[in-house]
Order: sequence, then structure tokens, then C-alpha cells
Amino acid sequence: MFAAITTLVVTGGQVGVQAVRTFLGYSQGTNPVMVTIFLLNIAIILMTWRRTNALRNEIGVDRQAEVRAQHLAMTDPLTHLFNRRAIKEKTSELSARASRRGKSVAFLMIDLDGFKKINDIFGHDSGNVMLREIADRMRDIVPSSSIIARLGDDEFGICIMFEPEYPETVDHIAEGLVETLARPVPIGDSAQSVTASIGISRPERGGDSIDMLIRRADIALYAAKENGRNGYSWFDNGMEVELRSRNSLEGDIRVAIPNDEFVPYFEQQIDLATGELVGFEMLARWASPVRGLISPDDFIPVAEETGMIGDLSMNIIRKAMLEAKNWDPKLTMSVNISPVQLKDPSLAQKIMKLLIETGFPASRFEVEITESSLFKNLSLAQSSVISLKKQGICIALDDFGTGYSSLAYLRALSFDRIKIDRSFVSSMLENAESAAIVNAIVGLGSSLQVPITAEGVENESINEKLRALGCNKGQGWLFGQPLNIDQVRALLLQKNLLPHRHQR
Repeated sequence: MFAAITTLVVTGGQVGVQAVRTFLGYSQGTNPVMVTIFLLNIAIILMTWRRTNALRNEIGVDRQAEVRAQHLAMTDPLTHLFNRRAIKEKTSELSARASRRGKSVAFLMIDLDGFKKINDIFGHDSGNVMLREIADRMRDIVPSSSIIARLGDDEFGICIMFEPEYPETVDHIAEGLVETLARPVPIGDSAQSVTASIGISRPERGGDSIDMLIRRADIALYAAKENGRNGYSWFDNGMEVELRSRNSLEGDIRVAIPNDEFVPYFEQQIDLATGELVGFEMLARWASPVRGLISPDDFIPVAEETGMIGDLSMNIIRKAMLEAKNWDPKLTMSVNISPVQLKDPSLAQKIMKLLIETGFPASRFEVEITESSLFKNLSLAQSSVISLKKQGICIALDDFGTGYSSLAYLRALSFDRIKIDRSFVSSMLENAESAAIVNAIVGLGSSLQVPITAEGVENESINEKLRALGCNKGQGWLFGQPLNIDQVRALLLQKNLLPHRHQR
């Protein structure tokens, strides 16, 4: 194009004028070759200009497409918040901007408590309505300069800039989020609500990375959940130590299950009217070669949270059944089922499979279901209970009196036994309210013709009181502490209740 312009300038002068005059019919002495060159250069210039303009437009379209693609790659399509891919980059940018202004940042990790039930009960479309509303509420609460991202199904991350001397600013924002996100959301013809657990971290040293900031917020989120949910927690170093300990415990449990380290212990159940041994409740213990004998209070919550409780429980129950089938036929064995296990629709089939494999009679087996687990899984519990009862397995309602809808459960499910929670039994002689509850439950059982077992019988005075009330069975330290397999064998041999020789 440059060459064409140069030629046009050189030849343009008179040739251009003559060419125009010739074109108009006023001149006859113009050099035809020069006119042709002149016109050709004009054509080249026009063509080149058009191509350049078209190329410029194409570049503009490509740039717009690139911007749109980058926006889509960093945005959650449902809520139009940033996504997990974008959060680190955007948090880093906000942190750098805050540093230049002499400010600090806080990262909030947010998890919605109870969101899964929205999807399970009302469907994913309703869940999407909930998430979009939650996102809008977050935008209304946090400062406009903040970064908000959806990190997973019901997990969000927020980075906030604040004056380092006033961290209470972040507290106010967190409190506002907890309060606002808990408000019901209209879904169809009803209003549903979830709560939020929030973990918060801030840079502790100048060299803290964004990864560290987010990780600490995640640790604080775990602490907020441990503290009862529907609240927030700031990160502190003790949380990290606790989390490492928990992760170590989780790793050891994963190894312990296939290594057969979990073993059954047995707590005696006594007929209060006769004083005779009538059965045992199976309890779980962890005989760790490194940690020693570990209480279920220490490992059951971790096993439940990580989804290992099913395998762990079935492993122990199988051992207990193999042992108990050699007891006197009049002795029963009861097993407490975790609320997490009760969510398993194949629970009844798994239990029946164990009974068949071990040869333990269903008529001597009792499954205990806690009242609190029914509160969360009543419909699924009904299905499991019906299946188990059809096979001749007894069902007991455990920890009766600690829930909120006990009578409703008794109507919904045909229980074979009610167990009074140990907290009422152990304090019934000193606490009038506990005594009234125990008395009422025993009376209710008598009216419904459902036998009652009292847990937490710790002394003879409690035993005598329960016997006077007409309570059927009792268990507790008055009758002995939980026994391992060898101790149970020795006890049953002494009582002549081990007619069959134990077979390995």
C-alpha cells in the first residue's frame, strides 16, 4: 500500500488533472500509460483500505469473543458469581489493592447447612432457586468491592477488604450473613430455609499466601460446624492442631477397618424382676495397636462424618453375631444403629445378609434406633423397620425422652421395646423432673404393652426404684462394666449359659 501511495504522489500532479479532464472529455493529449498507472494505484489503495478495515473489525470481534469466553470461564452460570477457578486470582488482586491502601482482607468460607434436603425433597430446580436467592442476599450484605464466588454445590467464598484496626467490621458482616441467609426462601407454594456456617481467616504475616488464607478459612468453617452450625468462627492456630489430629485419626480408622482392629464389647442386660441375665447390648471399641483401647465417643463421630461408619459397624456386628450364636438361646443381643446408617436404603438387606452368613437367629437380635435419628429420617426409618420386623427382628426406640416427637414416633412405628435414656435414670433419685419422666415412660410402656429397658442403672437404690415402678429390664454399671469376648465367655461359663463350644 505504501508503494501505491508513493507512485500516486509522484505521478499524481498533472497526470491526475489530465486524467480527470480526459475522463470528462476536455483533453486529448494525456499519456494513456500514465493515466492507467494512476487509476491502478487508486484501485490498490481502495482495496487495501477495505481489507485493513475488515481485518480491524475481525480483530475487534475476536477480542470481544475472548473477553466473553474469559468471563464465562470465571463465572458460575447459575448464580453469576465468580467460580472456584477465579477465586484465587480475584482474591490475590483484592489483597494487593488492599495492601496498597494500607488495608487488610478477610476470607470467609461459607457452607449452607441443610441444603441437601432441599434438593432431596423438592428437587434440583427448587435447589437452584434457593442458590440464586442466597447469592443475591450475599451481594446485598457485603461491600461492593468484595469478591464473591460459588465454590461448590452449596459452598461459597467471600473476600472482604477492611481496616486492619477494626476486625469487628468483618464480625458484623458475618453476623449479617448468618441472619440474612437463614430467612425463608419462597419455593413454589412453601417457604424453605437453610442456615449458614462461616469460617473466617485473615493474613497473619505478610508472607501468607492466598492458598493459606483460604485453607485457614476452611479449617475455621469446620470449627463453626463443630460448634453447632448457624454461626461463624475465626481461625486460630489451635484449630489447625485439632484438625491435624482429626485427620490423623481418620487415616488410622481407614487402616484399622481392614486390619480388623474394631471389636465388640458387651454390656449386660438384666431382668429387674428376677435379677437374671437375659441379654447384652453390643458396644464398639477400637483396639488400636498404637493408640490403645479407644472409646466410641472418640472415633464414631469421625467415622460418621467420613462415611466409614457403615463398613465399620457391619464389621463389628458380624464378629458379635459369630460369638453370640454360641450363647444360651434365651440370651438376646441388641445393636445400636447410627443415624448415618439409617439413611442407607439397603440397611435391612445388609443386616439380613449378616444373619444368614453367621447363622445368628433373627428372633434373638434387636436393633436400637435413636429418637434423634428418626427426627431426620422418619420415612426411610419406616421402610427399614418394616423390612426388619418382617424377618422377626425386634426394634427398640433408644434414648426415649430426649427428642421432640416421641409419641408421634410410637404411632408411626411399631416398636417392640422402649429404652429410657441414661441421663434420666442416673439422676432420677436426685432430680424430680427426671423421676417424673422415668415414671411417665414406664407407665406409657405399660399402657401400650411395650416392655421398657432402663439404661444407666448405677446403684441398688435406682435398681429398687425401677423394679417398684415395674420396669422390665435394666443395664448399667451396677451389673458390671462392658466386657470383651473373652470376659463374656468366662461369665457365661460361670452361669452355665454357654452350651455350645465356641467355634472359630
